[in-house]
Amino acid sequence: MNRRISLLTAILYIAFVFSACSIPRYNDDTKEDKLKIVTTIFPQYDFARQIGKEKISLKMLVTPGGESHSYEPSPQDIIAVKECDIFICAGGESDIWSNVILDSIEAENIKVIKMMECVDIVEEEISNGMTEKLPIANEDETEYDEHVWTSPKNAKKISEAIAKAMISADKENEDFYRSNFDDYSKKLDKLDKDFRNAVSKAANKTVVFGDRFPFRYLFDEYGLNYYAAFPGCSTDSDVSAKTMMFLIRKINENEISSVFYIEFSARKIADTISSETGAEPLLFHSCHTVSRDDFENGITYIDLMCKNLE
Repeated sequence: MNRRISLLTAILYIAFVFSACSIPRYNDDTKEDKLKIVTTIFPQYDFARQIGKEKISLKMLVTPGGESHSYEPSPQDIIAVKECDIFICAGGESDIWSNVILDSIEAENIKVIKMMECVDIVEEEISNGMTEKLPIANEDETEYDEHVWTSPKNAKKISEAIAKAMISADKENEDFYRSNFDDYSKKLDKLDKDFRNAVSKAANKTVVFGDRFPFRYLFDEYGLNYYAAFPGCSTDSDVSAKTMMFLIRKINENEISSVFYIEFSARKIADTISSETGAEPLLFHSCHTVSRDDFENGITYIDLMCKNLE
């Protein structure tokens, strides 16, 4: 972490030296009179897009297919944060770099939304059979699960916070933002209802992930049980033989027909479990990041979550 902070200090210096340079953006429009919003990852980007639509200029820092846990902001990214009206981040360990940026600039005119401050959060969990123990730098520190958006109810709370920030920063378009949020909240309510209906009809409420597990908020919301190879924020990819045998045993004991993996996974664990049990390997999307093609084709959080229901 100290190395990352030192690197950020150097990048900040470069950013301010070249602050007059043009800034390439992943956005919908860059007209100066529009509300400028910068997000770190896809879920926040999409929530803001659904509410602000053509009234905002929107940028996502972690590019499609990128990994936020290893992301390092470029000088252009830092300038974009410096010049924005609203900055939206997860608020956890993966984007602690954002605190360094905000502390180093005159951020009093920037509204900062941290998703983890919009909802009730839970500690990162090591469930039975997982390979990895959480890396805690200080024994007094508690690791919290950052993937709050995976619950549609949480997505609604986060979207409401974003809508309120837009209204506060751009009173002229208050009715526009409020109407879009009302429409979007109804879609999220329907998504929540669809998940509840699907879970209520499920004969087996235990799920196995041959991968990381970033779905704690989703599973807690709907009363689902899970077994997984690694916790949600793990950077490990080498599963122990003990964990592999544990997951295979759980598939067989519970007569589970599918084993899940997440987006951009190498699938090695899921495919091995599949070959040993006959369980079908299936994608369960966390919405954390999307491919460049999906991004350019306008895929949404709700699109991805509906695919998870199929």
